[in-house]
Amino acid sequence: MAKSPRNVRPKPRDTEVDGQILENELLLNLPDRERQAVYSHLVFMPLRTHDVLNEAGAPIRHTYFMNSGLASVLNVMEDGKSVEVGLTGKEGFVGLPLIVGFKSSPARVIVQIAGSAYRISSGALMEILPKCRTLERRLHRFSQVLASQASQIAACNRLHEVDERLARWLLMSRDRIGSDLVPLTQEFLAHMLGTRRSSVTVAASILQTADLIKYTRGRVNIVNPKGLEEAACECYAALVQQASRWKDEVR
Repeated sequence: MAKSPRNVRPKPRDTEVDGQILENELLLNLPDRERQAVYSHLVFMPLRTHDVLNEAGAPIRHTYFMNSGLASVLNVMEDGKSVEVGLTGKEGFVGLPLIVGFKSSPARVIVQIAGSAYRISSGALMEILPKCRTLERRLHRFSQVLASQASQIAACNRLHEVDERLARWLLMSRDRIGSDLVPLTQEFLAHMLGTRRSSVTVAASILQTADLIKYTRGRVNIVNPKGLEEAACECYAALVQQASRWKDEVR
């Protein structure tokens, strides 16, 4: 009978919370004491496309640690039109105003790609957060990442062409969902990019003609990620570089 190599350590089991594999980067590798305090309050929630997690002007009753899928932060105008100012996947959290003492959301946060999250009530989070300094620091840092993203996207929407912005949005989504297949519609993209549906049609056609994407009804397949990076405006690279710089600063 063959002996097991002495120097081979058993592969650690994936962390599970509420019976599901934990993917959220803010919750992974917390100190034991914080993990015990936080995990017992988390409830696993499947998220459907168009689920509203926070509503503009409404009290934040629950917060969400995204585990998969994609949520968009939208500024909503009086006429009902909206434009995306941020997006988050498994790297992030929905409900940031609570962290600095505010109780309502300034924006609508809506699920754009179905997935899952760990939900925790606002009251429970605020009760345990003072005892969880590592998690608190991570949430404050993520708030800066999202603020940086919002300012970059605002400049992008004002200064760059629709096809460049579409390439940037697809790359950002790819990074967050971990897949080259991005489910979406042109109507959805028009809302996200703050432009007309006809403009999105033209932009998607430009990228498809260049063999960077394949668009079929309801989804985009990114076939050339490197080429798509070259087709995107400078904003995607700027966001990636800043996020990387900040990660290095806190190691």
